Amino acid sequence: MKLSLRQLHYFIAAADAEQVSKAAKNLNVSQSVVTTAIKQLEEMVGATLFERHQSGISLTYEGNRFLGHARHIIQSVDEAIRIPKRAKEDVSGNINLAVTYTVAGYFIPKMLAQFIRSFPNIKVNMTETHRTDIEKGLITGVFDISVMLTSNIINHEKIAHAALLQSRRRLWVNASHDFLKKQTVTLQEISEEPYIMLTVDEASNTAQRYWNKTPYKPNTIFRTSSVEAVRSMVANGMGVSVLSDMVYRPWSLEGRQVGVIDVSDSVPTMDVGLAWAADQAQPEAVKSFMEFMHLSMGSDQPHIVRHD
Repeated sequence: MKLSLRQLHYFIAAADAEQVSKAAKNLNVSQSVVTTAIKQLEEMVGATLFERHQSGISLTYEGNRFLGHARHIIQSVDEAIRIPKRAKEDVSGNINLAVTYTVAGYFIPKMLAQFIRSFPNIKVNMTETHRTDIEKGLITGVFDISVMLTSNIINHEKIAHAALLQSRRRLWVNASHDFLKKQTVTLQEISEEPYIMLTVDEASNTAQRYWNKTPYKPNTIFRTSSVEAVRSMVANGMGVSVLSDMVYRPWSLEGRQVGVIDVSDSVPTMDVGLAWAADQAQPEAVKSFMEFMHLSMGSDQPHIVRHD
């Protein structure tokens, strides 16, 4: 198992909060995600990092030692992001960046703000638009680079892409749903529930592809382009929905809780990454942006995908 920066972030957050639930809330992820990250770290280091007790958690001796190293690693990575291989003061220019709706709302803001602070001589012109327009814009040169759902790309012949994040999809249910008593649920079981279908960024098309591999289909009672509408409807017990962890938040706008549960059937991840025209050379400003994004996600050796 390979150590990830995300695991370290979750471990540090848990150590600071002294409660897994509070750490998860601060991170805007599910409690199970933080618990799993800690468990994986403990398996890797071969020691118990936290003592569990009724009021929360506290670091063990080994956990305290590991915390110091974890903070040092995160600080080193932050420094690497602030001072990348290319001297930031020497890089200037414009970047025409295209993003999809989900990326604009749930992925790019924090990193883009950091990039702009780190590279003050680079101007980023960001456009939110549909996947079809992004693909056309990359090929025609309207856009230099895109951060998008690369799992949705159609024109693999002319567009290259590199992975940044793979976000698993799980079932969202309201906090009192009987499904939460189970370890996993099947698509057959889900098909018997009222279903809220998200449509934005071709989410319904993706859902249809994996549903079509089964004899079942979702009992869709409402279709919406709003993730927040799905969250509120699920939280209020109107239905269930399968969506990615990247857009998951444990609370609706009304303050009602949303639970998550794993799906035992094969459901693809939602992949976020960089995309660009395969046959076009990238200027230094764009190269700096690409490098920065990979460093931010903890990978300075991007896995570039081309379909020749």
